[in-house]
Amino acid sequence: MKSALPAPVTLFAKVVAILFFMVFVFSACEKDDVTPPDNNDTINNPIDTTQHNDTLVFDPLPACNPNYLPVVMMHGFLASGDTYAPQVMRFTSNGYCEDRLFTFDWNSIAGGDNVPVLDAFVDEVLSETGADKVELVGHSAGGGLGYSYLSDAARAAKVAHYVHIGSSAQSGPAGPAGEVPTLNIWSPDDEIASGADIPGATNVQVPGADHYQVATGPQSFAAMYTFFTGNAPQTTAITPQARFNVGGKAVTLGENAPLNGATVTVFELNPQTGWRLNEQPDYTFVTNEKGFWGSFMPKPQTPYEFYIVSANPNDRPIHYYREGFTHSNPYIYLRTLPPPGSIAGILLAGLPKDDDQTVMAIFASAQAVINGRDELFLDGTELSTPALAPPAETAIAFFAYDANNNNATDNTSIGLFNFAPFLSGVDIFMPAATPGSIPVTFNNRTMYVRNWPSASDGVIVTVFD
Repeated sequence: MKSALPAPVTLFAKVVAILFFMVFVFSACEKDDVTPPDNNDTINNPIDTTQHNDTLVFDPLPACNPNYLPVVMMHGFLASGDTYAPQVMRFTSNGYCEDRLFTFDWNSIAGGDNVPVLDAFVDEVLSETGADKVELVGHSAGGGLGYSYLSDAARAAKVAHYVHIGSSAQSGPAGPAGEVPTLNIWSPDDEIASGADIPGATNVQVPGADHYQVATGPQSFAAMYTFFTGNAPQTTAITPQARFNVGGKAVTLGENAPLNGATVTVFELNPQTGWRLNEQPDYTFVTNEKGFWGSFMPKPQTPYEFYIVSANPNDRPIHYYREGFTHSNPYIYLRTLPPPGSIAGILLAGLPKDDDQTVMAIFASAQAVINGRDELFLDGTELSTPALAPPAETAIAFFAYDANNNNATDNTSIGLFNFAPFLSGVDIFMPAATPGSIPVTFNNRTMYVRNWPSASDGVIVTVFD
């Protein structure tokens, strides 16, 4: 039976939660900081509007409208603000100013009352933007938080519209008297949350969407945009830009603690090999006390490696491989492994440190990998099998390494990842003694990554947007 993930978490659920959180570790602002990553140099209106790069056509964005109400988006259980990166890019493709779009990152596994923290965040957004109300969006467990927040008349008065996405069914619209206009977006094919129409709300079904697609997909964006503005969007695509910035922040897994003093180096890659084009990084950043590492202007459609090294010498470095960018994105999150004394640190202590092999996580950031619908291959081995990617698991993160140390690919499940949804683990041996390339293919999109040895160089994370 499908069920929505509740905000209160039992001890057992916390353990499961930590495993679930690993789905988001390798992709996914401080709760008390409403300022987006510092992208002051972002160019929202490309100068060259007719350039071509292979099949990519650069189109101008509409002039952004500072009169739109600010949008505050709440992620689901164990997720974070980068859940909404695709929607943020769609909003800016349709005239929203980037400084009107905010994400509220809350600790969904610690329990406690998050409503006061959200209320302070909303007050900061209102103060920063000068608006009298916000648009509020909640996905999954963020939907439960949304209804709790709006149960008070004074708080509800700060919200113009509320969007409930992929979350549990409610008896009526949000607000103590159901007075907050509510849009309910849900999918009958969501294997995690038992959504249903909400009486008195505007209800939109997105058939075929999994638990994450219902939050990240174009149909949901179109419904939100129309609900907020009264007009249909000009496009549901993410408009390619000729010039744009990307930026983000670094935090630890589980605690979401910002990494102060971590070094982030960025390398342009050879798309045919995944190797760095130059030994020296194209960009180097040091994270500040809030974890922000800055921003830069990438080449369009060009793959990059983000290599993060914590200021703590005991932390393992992480290599993030990203597909080419086409649009300004301030939500590039880099996560390091948690400290060994934490629950997550204990659970992840089993990741090998072995220079004879590569350890990799593959993250599909906007959807699950589902057998029969999607295809995922790592170094020629299929991961989207009935055993590793059944629909009920809603598998988003795949951890791959030689779990039994037999120097062979057994293509068997790794038990650590089998008892919780969203995760899958597979025994694959990727030799690292000789430098080489590893192909990763998701739905006919292939990235190549360097086979870094896991003891000397840490963990690889391959991210498909």
